[in-house]
Order: sequence, then structure tokens, then C-alpha cells
Amino acid sequence: MIDLHAHLDLYPDPIATTKECVERNLFVLSVTTTPSAWSGTAALAKDAPRIRTAIGLHPQIAQERHGELALFDELLPQSRYVGEIGLDGGSELKNTWEVQRRVFDEILRMCGAAGGRILTIHSRRAATPVLECLASREDAGVAVLHWFSGSQRELQRAIDQGCWFSVGPAMLASEKGRAMAAAMPPDRILTESDGPFAQVDGRSLVPWDTAIAERALAEIWGVTAAEAQQRLLGNLRRLVSLAAPSPRSSNDL
Repeated sequence: MIDLHAHLDLYPDPIATTKECVERNLFVLSVTTTPSAWSGTAALAKDAPRIRTAIGLHPQIAQERHGELALFDELLPQSRYVGEIGLDGGSELKNTWEVQRRVFDEILRMCGAAGGRILTIHSRRAATPVLECLASREDAGVAVLHWFSGSQRELQRAIDQGCWFSVGPAMLASEKGRAMAAAMPPDRILTESDGPFAQVDGRSLVPWDTAIAERALAEIWGVTAAEAQQRLLGNLRRLVSLAAPSPRSSNDL
């Protein structure tokens, strides 16, 4: 199973959650919300060959943490993955919009200067501005739009721009989410949990709940669960091949 967007450091027991991911042989992209959280979060996965830690600066806290951009740049050579980054157009964040834009654009600039990264991107109520920023920084890397919730027109623009997508059980629990996933290119989709923030039936999702998303995608694609799992694994391998080599090994996930 693959979880391309989980907040391992924010579970009630991060060590136990990480251990279970290892025991279940999951590939997990452990995202962070601030650069200062990266080192401690990466330490969780020091003995986990299939867990990678992304360097992030979440748009919802860009106003408070934009001073960590220098640390972001310092850490960037240590990972081929960046996230969670992006923009959030929620009305409660209206006063932070300009800071969000500056932070996101600077991160994309840094990624381009570093040779490109795999980017897991937040775009809640901000799909068009996110896509505009990505279009202006094409060298930033491969964009994976996490839990995409824009319009069909915005989805088509994202597809045309070469974006990838990660979808999870919470997204696929709704008719809109399933319709969105059905319109995405099957060869550019990966699964995610977005745990512990995302919930289904009042329960926080864990990385191995991506099995639920696998089954939902199998139904959407009209294939068996095993075929869906193999397609997703192939997608992961291809996505990783598009990014700059990691510090560990050019063959590492």
C-alpha cells in the first residue's frame, strides 16, 4: 500500500504509528507543516526504508512561520520530497493571502534552483492560484495535488499542466470526490490518508486505511483490487523516477 500524504508526527503516538507502517511494508510520504519539524519527523523514519519525509510549510500557518524559509532552503538538499505546501483560500485566512503567495512562490523558486522536487500540494479553495503559480515555476518539479477539490474546469487545467493527484478514503467517500477521481488520468493517481486530520465516520485515518482508497479506485477503474494495487505501484515508481536523485540512492523510493 501507498500513502503519499500522511502527518506521521502529528498522530497521538508517532512512534507506534511509524512502527506499524514498517510492519505492514507501506510506502509512506510523511509530510511536515514547518521546516523546523522536519528533522524530528525524519528521525521517526531513520530505520524505515520505505518511509520518506517531506519538507513543508503549510499555507495555513505561513503567516506565523514564513521566517523559516531560510531553514527550508538549508534542508532542501536532504530530501527529494517537499510538502505540505500550497495555498488555502478559506475565508478565515483571507488576511494571510499575500504572505501565503510569497511563501509558496519562494518555495517553488527554491525547488527549481535545487533541480526540482516531488511536491505534495494543498489547494483548498485556491486551485486556480496554485495552478498559476505552478505554471510560472515549471522547473519546481512534479506537482501532486493532494485531496483536489476544485472545479471540473480547474481539474482539466491541472491535467493539462501535467499535475498528479493523491486521493484518500475521505475524498472518495463523497460522490463529488469519486467523480473527480474518475476524471483524473489513472496513470497519475496515488493514494493518501491525510491522517490524522482526515476522518471517515468520525475516526481519524491511519496510513494503512489507504486500502479503502485502493478498493474504491478499483471500482472506479473497473479492475480488480490486485490490478489497482499494481497500477498504483507502477505510478509510484514512475513518479519517483521523475524527481531529482535522493541523497541516499538514485534507486531509492
